[in-house]
Amino acid sequence: MIPLVIESWIWYAVTWLVVILRFLSRWMVLGSVKKYQIDDYLMIIAMACDAVLIACINVSSRTGTNLIDPDQPITLTPDEISSRRFGSKLTLIAETLQCTITWLVKCCLLLLYNRLTTNLRYNCVVKAVASYVIVGFVIMMILYLAVWCRPFSEYWAVPTHNEQCATATNHLITNAVLNMSSDIMIILLPMPLFLWSNTTTRIKVALCCIYAVGIFTLICAFLNKYYSFTDPFGPNWTFWYIRESSTSLIVANLPLTWPLFRHIMHINTSSDRDACLQPRYREPQHFGNHPLQSYHVYWRQQ
Repeated sequence: MIPLVIESWIWYAVTWLVVILRFLSRWMVLGSVKKYQIDDYLMIIAMACDAVLIACINVSSRTGTNLIDPDQPITLTPDEISSRRFGSKLTLIAETLQCTITWLVKCCLLLLYNRLTTNLRYNCVVKAVASYVIVGFVIMMILYLAVWCRPFSEYWAVPTHNEQCATATNHLITNAVLNMSSDIMIILLPMPLFLWSNTTTRIKVALCCIYAVGIFTLICAFLNKYYSFTDPFGPNWTFWYIRESSTSLIVANLPLTWPLFRHIMHINTSSDRDACLQPRYREPQHFGNHPLQSYHVYWRQQ
């Protein structure tokens, strides 16, 4: 499937471009690559997983899998069975990696929000969402790898005796609920901080728009599941797997490119009206407990 190959690697190239801009921006803020934080390294792991995901999706789309429409039975040769068995194993790896990438992105954003709300009472809300995300991921993966398809080898059996091992409907429902609900929480999480701030309306709108692009990830996640449910034996879901993972990676990195673009575009934040974004460093223990105070100090570092 040439269109899938072309689109998937274009997405990967664009994603790497945004990630590189993120790391350049972080280097400008922190002053050294040695000061990169946990979420920076998690993003590198996510990009490595994305490369393997794209490779697995492209190969399995050529070899075929055990995803065979029961209403349209086909006769397979031993070589075709072997090829589809290999493709089914790659699909299992791809699904695991897609979940891993999606939840790594959530962790990166939550680590950012945790720093944003250091020493604030609002930080407990961030931790509550983080707990929901972590527990949800553990439950989802246990169900996928240990419950929905038994024995485990049925995931690559051709043909499979359990339709769940091919269509993974129960897993997709679980994934859709946990993924989209946590996405909504993460999109809404920083909005009160922006709205409470003493910045100008222009800055508030800009910051809200930057973080609200997560809505596109939510749309991709919805369309991914839509095609997986409505046309499980068709090719459309493979495209949306790539689009969802790539969009989530891009969205998670965009906010952290702000210092670089501010520098390139010579955006002046030293005036009184935008003083809250003026670069300045303070130790976290000096942040205080007032939401506006903590919020302003954090963005001065950006």
